[in-house]
Amino acid sequence: MTAVPRVLIVEDNELVTGAMQILFESADWHVAIANSVAAAVADGERHPAALVLLDLSLPDGDGLSLVEPLRALGSRYFVALTGRDDPETRDRCLAAGCVDVLVKPVPVRELLAKALAWRV
Repeated sequence: MTAVPRVLIVEDNELVTGAMQILFESADWHVAIANSVAAAVADGERHPAALVLLDLSLPDGDGLSLVEPLRALGSRYFVALTGRDDPETRDRCLAAGCVDVLVKPVPVRELLAKALAWRV
């Protein structure tokens, strides 16, 4: 029996988190949601995630500031979710340690297909 992979969705928009929660739960992932940097760190201290989806603009800071602390707590893969489709943003996300950068609205089939590789 394999463990159910865990995804942490760090996003302050309830419509986005609701849709992603349904999407990942239907693909047999355990879903956790954090709407701020502080909530994401608190969640990561309790339970590392196989996959962390990061909104860049959160009420209390930059989502990319979570990569290092959550990785140190055991989370594995980080994907930036952004509304900005420019090379500078992409480069900044990859330099911070993200394995991918997806532009909102996120293509759900593409996200789930890629998430299969990150099921750990």
